[in-house]
Amino acid sequence: MASKPREEVLSGVVISETTVFTLYELSCACTVHVERIRALVDEGILEPQGRSPQDWRFPGASVARARTALRLEDELEINAAGVALALELLDELRDLRQRLRRHERDA
Repeated sequence: MASKPREEVLSGVVISETTVFTLYELSCACTVHVERIRALVDEGILEPQGRSPQDWRFPGASVARARTALRLEDELEINAAGVALALELLDELRDLRQRLRRHERDA
């Protein structure tokens, strides 16, 4: 008798470009303690608006960036400085790919 494939139910939240998170909300969205998000800010990986942690506001894109950074730290055991460098290189790669697509489209 063949076993049935296991079904998984996924749920999610759509985050628009206008969505803004507080420090606490971002930490909840990333399922980490606030201190982990603060460390990403200290390293320059995330750049909130606002002067103090109580006033910080993060754009919706920060969720994906923070999750990527946390995954690099946790799964690959990269330190914060290494994560910052890796994200900078990933950003450059994304930008170059976009430029190449635009160039190919316009050619």
